[in-house]
Amino acid sequence: MVATRRQRAAIPSDEASPLKSLPDPDVLLKTPSRNNKPNTSQESTNNNGTTTNISPNQHDHAHHDHRGCPAHILKDALSESQEDSTPETSSSQLRSCLILTLFLLITIFAHPGSGFNTPTIHTVFYYGWISAVSTGLGVLPLCLISNMKEYYIGVSNAIAAGMMMAASYSLFVEGCGFNDAADDSNWSSGARTALGCALGLMFILGTKSFLERNEDVKLGALSGADTKKILLIVFVMTLHSFSEGVGIGVSFGGEHGQQLGVFISASLAVHNIPEGLAVAIVLLPRKVSKATAALWCVVTSLPQPIMAVPSFMFVHTFLPVLPVGLGFAGGAMMWVAIMELLVEAYEDTDLITTGVASSLALGVMMKIQSSLDDHH
Repeated sequence: MVATRRQRAAIPSDEASPLKSLPDPDVLLKTPSRNNKPNTSQESTNNNGTTTNISPNQHDHAHHDHRGCPAHILKDALSESQEDSTPETSSSQLRSCLILTLFLLITIFAHPGSGFNTPTIHTVFYYGWISAVSTGLGVLPLCLISNMKEYYIGVSNAIAAGMMMAASYSLFVEGCGFNDAADDSNWSSGARTALGCALGLMFILGTKSFLERNEDVKLGALSGADTKKILLIVFVMTLHSFSEGVGIGVSFGGEHGQQLGVFISASLAVHNIPEGLAVAIVLLPRKVSKATAALWCVVTSLPQPIMAVPSFMFVHTFLPVLPVGLGFAGGAMMWVAIMELLVEAYEDTDLITTGVASSLALGVMMKIQSSLDDHH
């Protein structure tokens, strides 16, 4: 032992011998570090001077320089740090449940009653409210799903894109075919729809540019790319609800009055359930709780009762701009469906899976809308 220690003492230090300071390739592969800082994990030195690692624990890994770590290690670390925010997630979920309970109480106690053949502001608001609240039911089919793999997240994005493309097509058709005797605009409905589509594209591109310039955007416990994606979806679906709210108010204020208004509201309520499903499919894989996802679904449809009342009160004022609003919402929604959701779905799955999932969702949504139009 004495001879060995003397031999070690005679060996030059790392500063005196550049060759000695070169790291062993196996060690470098196991614990890479861009700054060449000494490894803080446990080590053992053999008699020949070779250094090897002895299974460092997780606590030691926490002190390593993450800039030199492989991508999958950083991804796991980030996911673990997000899962550590349990108190914030729990409080957010509790708050969402309380707000949903308030919405339910409003739905129960705000009923206008029966026996009124002439629509009132109270009646118009309530049926617009029912249409908005029904969007939250879109979360119910996903309540049994806890965790989703990356592949199925891509499939869900493709399904949401297909639903949104079908909704956009329906808005374009409704806007271009708009024909009402009280519409006194000099522009054709097709031209106004095209104008609204161009404005919608400009708006969503401006919104996306704003979100990209602000890297610190946060939404509850979410931040970064997930927050930007969620905000884009919420913006687009909310814009889409403005035109639907105008449609509800105009239907109550038309010549058919209460009967047509109730039917349009009921049709939109059924139509909003798959739209809520499309929103929930995007939110739930991004660590949003089911209660919060249901709340966001309802929030995206709140413009319906809000816009229904002034549209009912000032029918002749809102009729000329209705095709513009339909085109605006359709253009923005189509851009997000194709340029955001489909692209992300393709990155997480493959071309065939993305095409099949989005096409099936598009076909089913178109069939639902066609059935509602036939009954109308």
